[in-house]
Amino acid sequence: MTTDWRGRTGPIGMLTGAGISTDSGIPDFRGPKGVWTKDPIAELLSTYQNYVADPELRERSWIARRDNPARGAEPNAAHKALAELEHSGRAVRIITQNIDRLHQKGGSSPRKVIEIHGNMSDVVCVGCTYHSTMDATLERVAAGEADPPCPVCGGILKAATIMFGQKLDPKTLWQAEQVAENSAIFLAIGTSLGVQPAASLCEVAVGNGADLVIVNNEPTPYDHLATEVIRDPIGEAVPRIVADLIAAGTENGTSSESAR
Repeated sequence: MTTDWRGRTGPIGMLTGAGISTDSGIPDFRGPKGVWTKDPIAELLSTYQNYVADPELRERSWIARRDNPARGAEPNAAHKALAELEHSGRAVRIITQNIDRLHQKGGSSPRKVIEIHGNMSDVVCVGCTYHSTMDATLERVAAGEADPPCPVCGGILKAATIMFGQKLDPKTLWQAEQVAENSAIFLAIGTSLGVQPAASLCEVAVGNGADLVIVNNEPTPYDHLATEVIRDPIGEAVPRIVADLIAAGTENGTSSESAR
């Protein structure tokens, strides 16, 4: 039975996945039309060990980054709705598995967004602390450096994303766990909940008394823990949910800064 979770006050945590960005023209990974569903080899090429060991693969990766549709993507109705929820005065934190930074482009405060899998806008060196932008590095690629080395130590550069075979940043993971532990409502939006440890945040939230609401067009391993599972298109469901939560917050006089 569905409880009236929309009327709950208190912090709202969110875990967003690739499905929230498909309306922005970015394909998801594991859905029926996902990048990895259509091309399983693409998933293998996202492995850190393969990347650092194979210069040819790195050259292909820089071209793929240059041509990634996410580089020119714009936030959609769901991203904008979540930003509206934050600015309405509700206590909101977003944990995103996405690397596209569309939450921030859509109006969410950067300090409210935890990028658990990193981002595609920055470039880092695997051997030192060098840090640059993707745009600057792609300019080097366009100038003829097919696999641009680190200008400081000569090491390997990569996008500031967490690849398969890499560990999540402990501080970032701790922040995400804190959000899950302290949420009254925890929304899982557009994620298959098949990647750990991000998916387990749903269990953490429920274990600490949160109402779990899953918005996804396919079943997930955590549906049985959810207060409600919503299969409607994300671009329609999220704005509707946000409108209900804003109304409840207004009625109860909820303040974001009092809870976060």
